[in-house]
Amino acid sequence: MSRAPQYWLMKSEPSAFSIDDLQCAPARTTCWDGVRNYQARNYMRAMRRGDQVLLHHSHADPPAVVGVAEVVREAYPDPTAFDRKDKHFDPKSNPAKPTWDMVEIRLVRKFAHPIPLDLLKRAPGLTRMELLRRGSRLSVQPVRPDEWKIVLKLAQK
Repeated sequence: MSRAPQYWLMKSEPSAFSIDDLQCAPARTTCWDGVRNYQARNYMRAMRRGDQVLLHHSHADPPAVVGVAEVVREAYPDPTAFDRKDKHFDPKSNPAKPTWDMVEIRLVRKFAHPIPLDLLKRAPGLTRMELLRRGSRLSVQPVRPDEWKIVLKLAQK
């Protein structure tokens, strides 16, 4: 029995990796590496092929949800944790029992107009959304199905 797709949100600073970078990537696909928070890692471990992802530009002017991607490869060890030259190197990570994972996502669509954080905060039905919770800083987080629908409706306006 297959499960219903789940919904997620991934944050990235556009100066580090933007939706335009994803659009230009081969097959519009990339690995989501460098996550070094245990809860965010656990969320990536829960992702399955076909799950849908909102892409959010943080530290942007304004911060906004900018598009949709799809999980195309489930969690596997993140090699940047073992690469001493990589900015995401983790000297405590053990290749025999990896601490950090990554997933691969493919761009589904870029929104015609980004959905700014201020608009999300004012939208009815999004008050419980993790992204909008005070102090929430996770770069990978779940999105409830009703929240997903509301965000997609906002993208159509």
